[in-house]
Amino acid sequence: MKVVTWVSAALVAVVAVVAVVIVGTQLRAVSTTATTQPTTTPPPADPGDPLRVTIPAIDVDAALVPVGLEPDGAMRTPEFGLAAWYSPGPRPGEPGPAVVVAHVDSAVGGPDVFYRLKELAAGDEVVVHYRAGAVTFVVTGKEQTAKTALPTERIWNGATAPVLRLITCGGAFDRAARSYLDNVIVYADQLG
Repeated sequence: MKVVTWVSAALVAVVAVVAVVIVGTQLRAVSTTATTQPTTTPPPADPGDPLRVTIPAIDVDAALVPVGLEPDGAMRTPEFGLAAWYSPGPRPGEPGPAVVVAHVDSAVGGPDVFYRLKELAAGDEVVVHYRAGAVTFVVTGKEQTAKTALPTERIWNGATAPVLRLITCGGAFDRAARSYLDNVIVYADQLG
């Protein structure tokens, strides 16, 4: 009987301490709320425009510039030596398909930023750098298609997760038009 009484007394004491702690916490919360304004967590700071793209597997480290559309509706391309992101669309790391383009080469300058893009394989990483951080993507696939049959439904497919499309020229070179006949497109998903 003494053991049961002692256990009962201990349980009552524990319950009383827990009740005091819970009640004390509630009282503190109520009194704090009553005397100060509620605090909220601010949204993440605007990262600004993406500044660089690095792709270790193919030794790419290039500045990124924004591009839009030409008057005929075609996407603009960057100057040689630069990569560009399609600024009317999402920035890399935002929900939806972000697009980064660069040249494969030039007659004057030789190999350019995306010269080795066709060498990327599933699992390779693409890092887009911002002023205060970076977003990493992992390659999931690639394809080469005729420029006349650009797979817009796969590039801008309505994805809600952050995805990245890297695009450059490829295939045979048409000397008369001074242009490649195909595009190489690399698909990547945000890591993590």
